[in-house]
Amino acid sequence: MTATESADKALAPSLPPATRELIRGRPMLTTLACCLLSFALFWCAQRLANVTMIDLMVYRAEGWAARAGADLYAMRATEARLPNTYPPFAALLFMPLTLLGVDEMRTLATAGNLVLLVVLVHLTLRLVGRPLWWPRAAVALALASAAVWCEPVWTTLRYGQINLLLAVLVLWDLSRRPGDAGYRWAGLGIGMAAGLKLTPALFAVLLAVAGTVRGWQRLRGRRTGSPGRTGLAGHAGRAGGTGRACFWNPLLRQALTACAAFLGTALLAAVALPRDSRRFWTEVMFNTDRPGLVEQTANQSLRGALARLLHTPDPGLWWAGAAAVVAVAGLAAGTAALLAGLDAWAAVACAMTALLVSPVSWSHHWVWCIPLLVLLGSETLHRSGRRVWRAATAASALLFCSYALWWVPHTPGARAELRQNGAQMLLSAGYPLCGAAFIGLTAVVAVRALRRRAATAAGAGAEPAAGAGPAR
Repeated sequence: MTATESADKALAPSLPPATRELIRGRPMLTTLACCLLSFALFWCAQRLANVTMIDLMVYRAEGWAARAGADLYAMRATEARLPNTYPPFAALLFMPLTLLGVDEMRTLATAGNLVLLVVLVHLTLRLVGRPLWWPRAAVALALASAAVWCEPVWTTLRYGQINLLLAVLVLWDLSRRPGDAGYRWAGLGIGMAAGLKLTPALFAVLLAVAGTVRGWQRLRGRRTGSPGRTGLAGHAGRAGGTGRACFWNPLLRQALTACAAFLGTALLAAVALPRDSRRFWTEVMFNTDRPGLVEQTANQSLRGALARLLHTPDPGLWWAGAAAVVAVAGLAAGTAALLAGLDAWAAVACAMTALLVSPVSWSHHWVWCIPLLVLLGSETLHRSGRRVWRAATAASALLFCSYALWWVPHTPGARAELRQNGAQMLLSAGYPLCGAAFIGLTAVVAVRALRRRAATAAGAGAEPAAGAGPAR
């Protein structure tokens, strides 16, 4: 059954013929109307909830501190007296916020985040690369109209956070292909995202590890004359390239670009804000308790889950050991996925790894649930055994749209999370459990893909063209 037939079958029982024809004939108009309606309702709901966009106010305070030459890391903003936890480069980018009134700033931030949500879905669909029954822009609008109600997205807009911007920067890089506009600059987005907030730097690590493995495979294929096992290595070997030329590949180039961009942000901040830069890189970045209480339900990192599980605000070596295991497993799974040409799987697995090993991953950091859900939904439509994939997609969507982590006691300052029972701990560990499960699933999918390509190559006596991927 084709994607179009699947869509028609899904629409048939629920919509009258005239409506089905309108959707089928004018998908952009229909999905744009649905998206605008959903966004308008969301906007009204946020205003009725009297959201304060407190983190946006902190960003504005950072901009003011940078303009005034005040100490970025001594300042406290809003009535909650929140500290600055971002690298000093972020304060430079937040300075334009000081030119706006508070109401205008909130309006622009909300509108900008809604646009970024559509772009995030669009880039995810591009990275997945599966055929669609509508134009990609129309599908992106349709999915964004539903995704805006997920808890991480709701909370991101409620606080005025920059999580969607960071995800878009990363996916812009990872979705570039040879011949695309800006392909030569792929890696710049990851570097800038890491300059704003350190956790996206793990994507550069993933690219470097995968690029090193691919380079080693190319060298090995050149030396042994067995291109069928090395993807693009056979071409470099037969061309008589040097060992260095054979080892170099687009993954390493992208990792190097990301590192250069990140260092550029650090150097720019060091020139503009030398005192703050020195303090951040020597003190602030090592203070893992600075963002807030570790055990808070909102902290959906591995460390937060362990703090609640062990009823202690400092899980210590338990967290260090578990984080090391997850980091290795996540990078291994992501590397295998990249080498198998499964770029979307690699991207989401790396994001899940970063969210798990970070000392603090607030629930709004988990906007990567949108690429996860889009990817699982695509697998449901195109893989055999759809019942299993459908169940996984439905369970994940229910998790991120149910707001279940907020069903447990979480009174600010009461530290009630340290006294959770088993059911409450399970509810408040939903995101970490989903992230760990996805990393495991990525490993299984990637290993199977690599084995299929190896078997196909061995049987055909030729290299697996899809294994290297068009962009890598």
